[in-house]
Amino acid sequence: MTIALQYCHLTVTDVEESMAFYVDVLGLAVLNDVSAGGYRWVTLGTDAQPGLGIVLSVPHAGRSQADGDALMELLTRGVLPMLVFAVEDLEATFETVRASGAEVLQEPTDQPWGPRDCAFRDPSGTTVRIAQAPAA
Repeated sequence: MTIALQYCHLTVTDVEESMAFYVDVLGLAVLNDVSAGGYRWVTLGTDAQPGLGIVLSVPHAGRSQADGDALMELLTRGVLPMLVFAVEDLEATFETVRASGAEVLQEPTDQPWGPRDCAFRDPSGTTVRIAQAPAA
C-alpha cells in the first residue's frame, strides 16, 4: 500500500490576511480558491511538493455554529497545532519573515534533535516553525 498526505487544513481568522502571509511572505502558491455557502477555502502549495496542499478556511466554514465558536476560541488562544516548514536557507527565510512584521517567537537556534529552526506566529496566532536540516 502507498499512502501520501494530500491536504492539511489550517483554520485562520481571515483568509485574505493569511494568504498575504503564506503567499507573499513564505512564497506558497494559490492552487485552488473555492467559495461555497458564504465561506471560502483556499488551497496553497509549492512546486517542491506537488500534490501536497494547505487549505485555509475560517472556523465556521463547513461547521456548526457551536463547533465554529469552539474552534475560534482555541484559535484565538493560540493552542491549535503548529505548522513546520523545511527550507534550504534558514537565515534568509528568517529575515524575510521578520521583515514582514510577523511576531518572532524564536530566532534561529540549533536544536539538540538535529535541525536549526526558528518560530513565528502567523496572522491568526498559529505557531509556524521553519527548519533547516543539519549539514550532512
